[in-house]
Parts: sequence; C-alpha cells; structure tokens
Amino acid sequence: MAREELSWQDIERLIDHILPQVAGHFDVILIITRGGIIPGGMLAETLDIRDVLIAAVEFPSDSEFDTFAWPTFLQFPIDTLLRGRRVLVVDDVWDSGRTINTVRGRVEAAGGEPRTCVLHYKPKKSRFRDRRPDFYGAVTDNWVVYPWEINRGPEYAERAPNLILS
Repeated sequence: MAREELSWQDIERLIDHILPQVAGHFDVILIITRGGIIPGGMLAETLDIRDVLIAAVEFPSDSEFDTFAWPTFLQFPIDTLLRGRRVLVVDDVWDSGRTINTVRGRVEAAGGEPRTCVLHYKPKKSRFRDRRPDFYGAVTDNWVVYPWEINRGPEYAERAPNLILS
C-alpha cells in the first residue's frame, strides 16, 4: 500500500472542501477519538459550533472475532445531548467504516440525526457497501499519514527537547 504524507496545507484544503457542504446544518459535533480530534476541532472552530462532544470506541483486537465483535464505548455523550439534534460525526478516515458507523448507530438510537464526515474515504476497504460518508475531503487507497502523526508517538516525548516558555 502506498504511503501518503500530508502537510498542514493539505489538511486545510480538505477542510475547505468540506466546509461549504456542512456549514449551517449542524447543532453539535461529535468527534471520534483520537483521529477526529484535529479535523473536528478545525470544523467546530470554523463553523462556530460550541457544542463539541467526544466518542471513544474500542473493538477487541482478536482478529478471530474481528468481524462480529461488539464494541466497547469508552466515552459517549448522554442521550439528552443528542436527542433531536443534528449531529456531525467526525473522524479522520473511513477505512473499514466500522467505528464511525457504530457511532452513527448509537447517535440514531439516542434520537439524534447523525451525518458522518471524514477527511479521507477508502471505499475499497469499507465493510459497508451500501454506505459511505455523508461528507469527505478525498478518496484514497493509500496509507494516509497526517501531519500530526509525523515524527510523533510515545517515544517522541522522551527525545523531545525541553521547552522553556517565557
């Protein structure tokens, strides 16, 4: 699989592509951690949406049960924050689509009106042939590396220089 490293300017272009499609249509943004934090924050800031919620979903890592595994919701807003509201569910990438569709289903069950939004959509890897993101910046088959992922990770904190703020 080809690797595609993006710059911050690339991210801004993707956000600029998505913005006109979503502007004025949502009451709340529900960000899926961790990948959706930066694009969701950028959208919330630009759209002036102050109700920003977090969803954290974990699936069992055992590949034998991968397809039929039930997720664990590590964080999810209470139903009253979603009921009757137009919810923009944001993540960085729709790969298999499993996480974002799980969140979409939970928002629907709470009485919210979810629409999904990602920076990148990978239709060839999606497990949902009858669904796709409602909004997306680009289609790709590549392994996408976002600018906040380059030269980062737990080992980076150990080798990063100490910063002195004045």
